[in-house]
Amino acid sequence: MIRILAAAFGVALVALITAAGASAHHSFPAYYFEDQSVTIEGTVVEFDFRAPHTWLHVLAPDTDGQMQRFSAEWANPQRLARDGVTADRLKPGDVVRITGSPGRTASERKLHLKRIERPADGWSWGGMGTSGPQRRGGTPRR
Repeated sequence: MIRILAAAFGVALVALITAAGASAHHSFPAYYFEDQSVTIEGTVVEFDFRAPHTWLHVLAPDTDGQMQRFSAEWANPQRLARDGVTADRLKPGDVVRITGSPGRTASERKLHLKRIERPADGWSWGGMGTSGPQRRGGTPRR
C-alpha cells in the first residue's frame, strides 16, 4: 500500500512540475499577431539581455509621427549567443530597424522581433544563425 501511495505521489509531483513549467512559458500567438508583420525604425534606449526572453526597447515614431517607446520581445539569450548576439551587441543610441509581429494590445507598443538591422554598420539578425557581419567573418561591435 505504501508503494502505491509513493508511486502515485511521485506521478502527481512530476505532473505538477511539468504543468508549472509549461504555463511559465507563454505562447507567442496569445500575445502577438504572428500572421502580421510591421517594421519600425528607432533609437535603442535599453537592451535587456536576460532569460527567459531578451527585450529591446527603442524610441520610434508611431503612426501619428509621435515618438513612443516600443518594446521588442526577442529570443532567449542562449539562442542569441549561438547566433553571435551578446549583451554588448546593441547600445543605447544605436539606430535600428526592427521587423516583427505586432502585439495584440496596440497601446502596449510591443513586437515579437523577427528581424533587426543596424544600418550604420550593416549588422543584421534574422534568426537561426544569421547574425550579420560577425557571421560573415567580421568582428563583433564593441
